[in-house]
Amino acid sequence: MKLRVLGCSGGIGARARTTSFLIDDDVLLDAGTGVEDLAVEELAAIDHVFLTHSHLDHIAALPLLVDSVGAKRDKPLVVHALPETIAALKTHIFNWVIWPDFTEIPHYERPWMVFEPLAIGSVVEVGGRWVRSLAASHTVPALAFHVYNEDAALVFSGDTGPNDEFWRQVNGVPNLKYLIIETAFSNGEQDLAVTAKHLFPIQLGQELAKLQREPEILITHLKPSDRETIGREIEAWAGRFSPRVLERGDVLEL
Repeated sequence: MKLRVLGCSGGIGARARTTSFLIDDDVLLDAGTGVEDLAVEELAAIDHVFLTHSHLDHIAALPLLVDSVGAKRDKPLVVHALPETIAALKTHIFNWVIWPDFTEIPHYERPWMVFEPLAIGSVVEVGGRWVRSLAASHTVPALAFHVYNEDAALVFSGDTGPNDEFWRQVNGVPNLKYLIIETAFSNGEQDLAVTAKHLFPIQLGQELAKLQREPEILITHLKPSDRETIGREIEAWAGRFSPRVLERGDVLEL
């Protein structure tokens, strides 16, 4: 199993793409703007999308993805998300005002997209790979994901502030090879981070102190306007860990 980083930025700009990870060729974790760099054939190969939450930087490419390749596919794209996230997408995106409702196109009996609700603890198998939903703490209902096969596992925090339940679940993951965790803001913007329920480097160090496993720590969701400062502060506050900031185009193997 491979995870390809399509986007890992907390914003846009030259070469900056928002959160989206491609597992092998057919599963997306989040659907940020990084999806838009895929070729049409690659878009058409995606069968499942797992969404952490409803914020635009994590769902921006989903409406265009379905529209671009729905007619090329012989089965619907399955979007897995919390019921609250599904409701937000139906109300605010796929509402015939912002974008067509592809759960009814070309016909409600033959849709290009279907929603499958998740709950914390849900496990979905996709061809010998499993995706388990974990707790996240954000300004809207949100999930983290534990992705694994028979050999190894990774955890993606999604957008989250401090969350003891998340660490309890992570510490129970066997064969944890990678932990992808967000750190969106610098220490100088910690008030904003707390309000927005994102991590900043001092807080990242405090959270990592709760980790009882030894995975590689990979940092995502840095705001591009402050990326260098955040990176330096992560190095200073990471404690016993040596996190690496993810880059668009990175490939992780499990």
